[in-house]
Amino acid sequence: MLKKLLIGISVLGVISLLLWLRLKPSTSSSSPVARSTPASMVLPVQGYVVQKRKVENRVLSAGTLVASEEVELRSEISGVITKILFQEGTFVRKGTLLVKINDAELQAQLQRSLSRLKLATTREERQRKLLAEKAISQEEYDIAFNELNTLKAEVEIIRAQIDKTEIRAPFDGVVGLRYVSVGSYISPSTRIASIQNLRPLKIDFAIPEKYATMVRKGDKVLFNTQSVNRTLEGEVYAIEPKIDPNTRTLPIRAIYPNRDLHVLPGAFAEVELLMQQAEDAVMIPSEAVIAELKGQKVFVAKQGKAEPKPVEIGTRTDREVQVLSGLSDGDTVITTGILQLRPGTSVYFTDFQLGTDSD
Repeated sequence: MLKKLLIGISVLGVISLLLWLRLKPSTSSSSPVARSTPASMVLPVQGYVVQKRKVENRVLSAGTLVASEEVELRSEISGVITKILFQEGTFVRKGTLLVKINDAELQAQLQRSLSRLKLATTREERQRKLLAEKAISQEEYDIAFNELNTLKAEVEIIRAQIDKTEIRAPFDGVVGLRYVSVGSYISPSTRIASIQNLRPLKIDFAIPEKYATMVRKGDKVLFNTQSVNRTLEGEVYAIEPKIDPNTRTLPIRAIYPNRDLHVLPGAFAEVELLMQQAEDAVMIPSEAVIAELKGQKVFVAKQGKAEPKPVEIGTRTDREVQVLSGLSDGDTVITTGILQLRPGTSVYFTDFQLGTDSD
C-alpha cells in the first residue's frame, strides 16, 4: 500500500514538473530586444524634396554612323576590264570614269549601223523628192522613212550598250578598296569597289515609343565615338513615321556635317538626344526609384512614416530620372535605406536635398 502511494506521488511530481516547465515564461521575453521601444526602430534616412523646375529632356541611345550616300560599284553587263582609272581610297567627282570594259564588238556594230543609217538618210531624201513630184506612191516613201527611223533607234541602242561599258562615279565621294584587276572578266554580280560620300554623315538610332510625340526635326543630338575624344553635335533631320513593331522603338536619323572627315561610317556612337524643354518637370535621384513587375515606385515620408507611391518614369540622366506622374510639388522622397523600408516604417531624416539643388 505504501509502495503504491509512493509511486502515485512520484508520477504526480513528474507531471507537475513538466507543466511548470511548459508554462514557465521565456527568458527571451525579458531581453533588450523584446523590451525595445518604438523609438529604437526609427530608420535614419536622407530625403529629397520635390520641386518642379525647367528641364531639357534627354534620351540616351546607341547608334551607328552611316555615309550620306553609299554604293557598291558593279557592271550592268558582262565583259573584260580594259582600264581601271581610279586609285583606292581617293576622292572622285561625280561622273568621273572609273572602269572601262572591252567594247570592241559594240564599236564595230555601231560603225555598221552608222553606215546603214547614212545610206537610209540619203534614200529617204531621194524618196521625199520623188513623192513631191508624184513619181512614187506614198507607201513607197513610208517604207523608206520607216527604215530610217529603225536604223536611228538601232544606233541609239548600241550607244546605250557602249555607255554600260563605262562605270562612272554616281556622286562625289571616296572610292574604297577594289576587288578586280585589268583583264578580269566581270558580270553584274561582281563587286568592283565601293564609293561613299563622307560629308555629311548620318547617325541612325532609335528611342522608346513613349517619346515619339516629343521628338522634333531639328532637335540637337550629341554623340561620342571611340575615334574622337570629344563630344560631337548633329541634329535630327528625319523621323520614321512608324514605330518598329519588333523593338517598340522609333527609328530616327540625325545628320552631322563631318567637315574634317575625322569620323567614318560604320562606327558605334553613344547618342544623347536633346528634346524640347519641360517647364514644370519633376526630377528625383535615380537611386530613389524601385523597379517592380508592374512598373516603378518610390517611398515618400508622410508624418514620419514611409509610404510607397507608384510612379510613371520619363527621361533619364546620369543621376536623375523624370517622374511624369505619381509625385507632387513638395513631396519628400526617401533616397537612402531603400532595401530596409517597408510600408509604415518609422523614419527620421539626417539630411535633406531640395529639388533646385540638383544642378
